[in-house]
Amino acid sequence: MNDSSRAPDRGLYYRRGKWFSQHLMNGAVAGLTRLGLSVWGSRLLRVRGRKSGRLFTTPVNLLTIEDKCYLVAPRGHTQWVRNLRAAGGGELLLGRNLQPFTATEVPEEQRPPILRVYLRRWGFEAGAFFAGVGADAPQDELARIAPDHPVFRLSL
Repeated sequence: MNDSSRAPDRGLYYRRGKWFSQHLMNGAVAGLTRLGLSVWGSRLLRVRGRKSGRLFTTPVNLLTIEDKCYLVAPRGHTQWVRNLRAAGGGELLLGRNLQPFTATEVPEEQRPPILRVYLRRWGFEAGAFFAGVGADAPQDELARIAPDHPVFRLSL
């Protein structure tokens, strides 16, 4: 089974996680985050489903650059990305601390420096989802992959 594909709507990049990552690692990180223990900046993202209206929860890495907070989608145009676009905001959970936020998607041309910082911080964990592009890649390589990795600026 190929773990890299185009999302059914609009042909957007989406990279499915491996079984170990989806079932064990995400569960472990989510459990620790629920207990209030952040694993390398982890939070639980809660966002309403764009079709069902249900509240969905997924672990994410909260990236802070110069007092601005971002969510980066290393696996591409995932369900949480599509739901966040539709909802315009959500909540970040760490233990009992719940932070509502609004989200603004960062334009593709502004993403490369944010992706570089993200890869410096979490490349060991999420680097496989960036088509071999690392934190030290030339600017044009980061610009090439930027459309495949949505970034949201959060207003907390």
